[in-house]
Amino acid sequence: MNIEVCYTPQAYPLFHKDDAIVVVIDIFRATSAIVTAFYNGVSKMIPVASVEEAKEYQRNGFMAAAERDGEMIEGFELGNSPFGYMNNKIKGKTIAISTTNGTQAIEASRNASKIIIGSFLNLDVVCEYLIAQQKDVILICAGWKNKFNLEDTLFAGAVVDKITEAQSMKLTCDSAIASKHLYNLAKNDLFAFLENSSHRNRLAKLDLERDIKYCLTLNQCAVIPFMEGKYLVKM
Repeated sequence: MNIEVCYTPQAYPLFHKDDAIVVVIDIFRATSAIVTAFYNGVSKMIPVASVEEAKEYQRNGFMAAAERDGEMIEGFELGNSPFGYMNNKIKGKTIAISTTNGTQAIEASRNASKIIIGSFLNLDVVCEYLIAQQKDVILICAGWKNKFNLEDTLFAGAVVDKITEAQSMKLTCDSAIASKHLYNLAKNDLFAFLENSSHRNRLAKLDLERDIKYCLTLNQCAVIPFMEGKYLVKM
């Protein structure tokens, strides 16, 4: 078992392995919203790269969610705030979703043998699953428009930390080592550690501090969404 951390979707081809499990990470907020949606009873989600694809699903009668630059796009039922998925209207539904970064990371890793969705909300169950599988793991951070970001890296570091502690394994990937060190610096107060991070400040300007705090809460939603064909479904 080997763990690697890919900091941006654009870099994923450098990391791809035919048999590796890919964990897609977009803490603020796509993967946090997806995990929350499945915890609250959504049946399936269809991640798509473009807003136009999401609109096409909407025209065909599906619920649809779309976000760009932190804001829900007008005309859609949902964006990528986790709080939008905490109600009965999503139960049993199939929702198409397109976001600035998270769905781009899913798209970039489409050729992976297994894709699962990770967030602080489902941290422990993700780690337990990966340990049980005993396969190579690639943690792909959605970042911000193909640039490094801090919050996704901290989650990757949390996964690396938990798995290496449980497995007593030696890391061979520098980005995994760096992510683990960052997480150990931040873990006692993730919110404070991210005070000056670009995306936390971007969302704070949109009055989304409540979303930020929720997305940094550990183990609130013990579900693992994974890709099955074009759909995300609950494991």
